[in-house]
Amino acid sequence: MPDALWERIEPILLEDAPPPPEEHGGRGRIDWRAAFDGIIFRPRSGCQWHTLPREYGDDSPVHRWFQRRCRHGVFERIRALLVEECDELGEVQWRWQAAAGRPGKAPGSGGKQTGPDPTDRAKPGTKQGLLVEGDGGPLGVVIAGANAPDFTLLEATIRAVVTERPDPEQVEQHLCLDAGYDNGPARGVAEGHGYVPHIRPARGGPRPERRPGRRKARRWVVERTLAWLSKCRGLLVRYDKHHENSLGLIQPACGLLWYRRLHRIRAA
Repeated sequence: MPDALWERIEPILLEDAPPPPEEHGGRGRIDWRAAFDGIIFRPRSGCQWHTLPREYGDDSPVHRWFQRRCRHGVFERIRALLVEECDELGEVQWRWQAAAGRPGKAPGSGGKQTGPDPTDRAKPGTKQGLLVEGDGGPLGVVIAGANAPDFTLLEATIRAVVTERPDPEQVEQHLCLDAGYDNGPARGVAEGHGYVPHIRPARGGPRPERRPGRRKARRWVVERTLAWLSKCRGLLVRYDKHHENSLGLIQPACGLLWYRRLHRIRAA
């Protein structure tokens, strides 16, 4: 982990610090920075917790440390901090946003937020719902069963945005969606949150009248971000039984995407 990133997130971790060991007679604290490095390594490599390299610490304390931060929303607050820093520099493109869902495998997890995958012979699967800004930065992410239609996750995905959106009356915000959202409920959700929806018509449905000239493609950025996250083996296939843990692994991965953008801005 870069020193600049650790300096940003350490105060958030200290806010959630448990009582000192001398107060309850327990063991000494583990190396938090090494534990966080292990949490980043785990989804990237796809390894199981008990095979985590020893350089990150013993797997049981690291796993307990991770679960505590998942329950208390620490990783979400870290991502919100990085998004706010980019927003202060004017690097969050709120005007054009996009959302999509990605199904994935969940073999043997048997936990909540899983369901039969209709695209994989009804095997257990999960789905990630993602909302990104105009350049693909992840704003909100949720997980559900693989049998959940994409449009049913739109409300939860918008509400999962980690930072406050600009007022739609002051900053016009467009939401680009694929044909899976071409229905009344999805349009109602988008418009209810102040968006101007741009939804690709479903196959066989009525086609809107085309405007003259070529318009810029904007929905592809969410597919690109989903592809980036899929490069993490631990996110491509879900092995965590508890959905809080599965979502907790996605949050740091999304935060790293924002940090890389922030690092590029600072270095320019």
